Amino acid sequence: MRLFTLGARALTLVVLSLCTACGPNIYLANDFRSYAPKHKTVAILPASVTMQLRPNQARNTTAEQQRDLEYKSGIDFQEKIYAWLLRRSQQRGYTVQFQDVTQTNAKLRELQIPYEELRTHSAQELAKVLGVDAVLTTSVRTTKPMSDGAALAVGVLVGAWGATNQANITVNIHESDAGKLLWKYDYVAAGSVGSSTEGMVNMLMRNASKKFPYTPKS
Repeated sequence: MRLFTLGARALTLVVLSLCTACGPNIYLANDFRSYAPKHKTVAILPASVTMQLRPNQARNTTAEQQRDLEYKSGIDFQEKIYAWLLRRSQQRGYTVQFQDVTQTNAKLRELQIPYEELRTHSAQELAKVLGVDAVLTTSVRTTKPMSDGAALAVGVLVGAWGATNQANITVNIHESDAGKLLWKYDYVAAGSVGSSTEGMVNMLMRNASKKFPYTPKS
């Protein structure tokens, strides 16, 4: 029994090390502080999600199902990041507000900009049409996002990531005037990255909390 317990603890440490082995890379524009005082509202766009399925899953998943899954996962990431930033804003007093994601998505629908075409528009253009000072975009690329035994019904898969070999996540903030990149956050999670989008977002954003821009000067 003691050997089993020690083995389980060792396995847990290995999994945790795999999850956190690849720390984040963070870029902040040198002149960010010249933009920050002018910024009042930031829009959070639906995440661009790409999933590389296992061979057995790919054979049993239509292109339409995968597109629908990636779209719903992109919306889920958007909502979870928005909720995370709202909670942290109460603690850290961010100097900007975040546009309600339901308002963001309603404007995109009104302008007939579907999810699939978001990346064909520049950050500057999207910021202008959304009426904000900056936009936050997220790109998520996962490999083998689910176990072979996972159900493939789209409604079941949303938010159920299961066992994942790797997730590459990039978060960017561009300002509206010239579309300049102000902040970039690259994060690679290896091993199991959690069983929910919320868990993945928490792991992603927790590492950036002290370096997230729009914080008051100390």
